[in-house]
Amino acid sequence: MKKILAFAGSNSSTSINHQFITHIANRINGHDIKIIELREYDIPVFSVDKENTSGFPLDIQVIKNLISEHDALMISVNEHNGAVSSFFKNILDWLSRLDRNFLADKKILLVSTSPGARGAASSLEYTKGILPRFGGQVIESFSFPSFNDNFANDEIQNEVLNMGIEDVLTTFAHEIEE
Repeated sequence: MKKILAFAGSNSSTSINHQFITHIANRINGHDIKIIELREYDIPVFSVDKENTSGFPLDIQVIKNLISEHDALMISVNEHNGAVSSFFKNILDWLSRLDRNFLADKKILLVSTSPGARGAASSLEYTKGILPRFGGQVIESFSFPSFNDNFANDEIQNEVLNMGIEDVLTTFAHEIEE
C-alpha cells in the first residue's frame, strides 16, 4: 500500500478542481490517500525580501513535510486567464526555495479542469513541464473539459471522459506499485 497525497492548486472554497481531485482520489483502492486543501494554509506572496527577513513560512514547511511523507501525489491544477493560478505558482515558488528537489522521487498524477472546453489545458501543460525541475515524475496527465457539463452529483457524466480517467488511474496505480 502506497501513501498518496491529493490536492488542487486552487484557493477557492468552491473549487471545481478540488471536487475533481477528490472524485479521482476516491476511485483509487488499496492505498492510503490523504486529501488536503492548500487554501487552508497561510502562505504569503513570495518575495526574496520576505524570505530574507522572515524566513520560510511555517505552513510551507508543513506542506513540504506532507509531500515528503507520501510516495506519490495527485494534483489538479486550475487556470486563470490561460495560465496556472498565482496561488499555486506562489506555493511552488516557496517550496522550490525551501528545497529545490522537494518532489524528489515522487510519482505524480496531474489533472486539470475548468468550465471551458480546454479544461485548463494551458495550466496543465505548464505544470507538467515545471514539476520535473523539482524532481517529480509526472506519470499521467488528463485535461477534463467543460466541468459543469460533464460532472454532476460527484460523477463523470460523459462516458468517454470517464473511460479516459479510468485509463489514467489504472496506469498511475500500476506505476506507483513499481
